[in-house]
Amino acid sequence: MCRKAQVTLGSLILITKDNATAFSELSDESFAELPIAIRAIEKALKRSFGYEKINYFMLMMVDPEVHFHVIPRYSHDVEFGGAVFKDQSWPGPADLKLLNKVDEEIFSLLIEKLKNEFEK
Repeated sequence: MCRKAQVTLGSLILITKDNATAFSELSDESFAELPIAIRAIEKALKRSFGYEKINYFMLMMVDPEVHFHVIPRYSHDVEFGGAVFKDQSWPGPADLKLLNKVDEEIFSLLIEKLKNEFEK
């Protein structure tokens, strides 16, 4: 799921199909699917935007369902759809409060780009 709040270009949410509120409550099926989902995410983001590193945060403080914030990391500004995306906390840990402004047009382009990559 694409994050409306783009910490960096291509920020996503990886959420389980299970209705679990603790990582240990995930079904065996969900655990088995996790590396498959991660490989697909990283492949799509790398092809789309050429990230340098990637961070996964499992916080579950606001939304209780098991999910990861997936934050691609860049040492430089990245242009997409006429907008410049910054990684404002590089090279430190990603700060989920430092956001890139994304209007509806850019967000739609981002969703379309990622959708096309995931379908390959």
